[in-house]
Amino acid sequence: MNGLGNEIIVADMRGRTDRVTAAAAIAINGAPDTKFDQIMAIHDPRTSGTFGYIEIINSDGTRAQACGNGMRCVVQALAAQTGQKTFVFETLAGILTGDEHDDGLIAVDMGKPHFGWQEIPLAEEFIDTTGIELQIGPIDKPILHTPSVVSMGNPHATFWVKDDVWNYALDRFGPLLENHPIFPERANISIAQVVSDDHIILRTWERGAGLTKACGTAACAALVNAARTKRTGRKATVTLPGGDLLIEWRDNDHVILTGPAELEFAGVVDPATGAWSRDEEAA
Repeated sequence: MNGLGNEIIVADMRGRTDRVTAAAAIAINGAPDTKFDQIMAIHDPRTSGTFGYIEIINSDGTRAQACGNGMRCVVQALAAQTGQKTFVFETLAGILTGDEHDDGLIAVDMGKPHFGWQEIPLAEEFIDTTGIELQIGPIDKPILHTPSVVSMGNPHATFWVKDDVWNYALDRFGPLLENHPIFPERANISIAQVVSDDHIILRTWERGAGLTKACGTAACAALVNAARTKRTGRKATVTLPGGDLLIEWRDNDHVILTGPAELEFAGVVDPATGAWSRDEEAA
């Protein structure tokens, strides 16, 4: 599946006790037809009142806490299978709710943002995380500097620029910043241009996946960071390379992400080895 071009594999692991291995994820991503950003593995529920537990695996085999585009894909897949429209899931980031609307768009409640340096987490104390000391380039003329940082269940750094986000070599800076010592759990790195009070343009280097056409939690982080630094209001369209997401930071502190999801093809995959076969009838 994909969410605005963010390539997602939804793996139904319900009724099983095994897990998708890191080796399988790397093997799947190594095949030309199944390169992906995240695997969303649906397991049997661990907590009463939830539909299931979602394990999120990056293309490098590491685990992620949250993935907004992936959650929309999960909701759409299960809605098509069950006829149900509202789902409650458990993830490493906590309990998340997703709804499929009549127009086909899917809204996911991504929970509350966290701003404390230990919650994000950062390796050292910053009282104010609306702008931390971090930069790329010469000390007296940095290319990117002073990002706003937040956790949306996973760590994010948003660098603000006034010109075109495509003017920056995120493919070069992304790996360095993702793995900077200030981020003990690594971080998602975004470059954001505020166009107006309700419009942000965004590019993201995704932790464990690299350059991506869309990152839902990065879009949420950008809106939250923009709102708390008075760059925008609390509701905005975030334009990513793959398209637009609507993000709203509600008064109850929850962040709602709304956007599309699309089925590309279906098949069967071995969660231990990554060997797979395509179901042509489901294509």
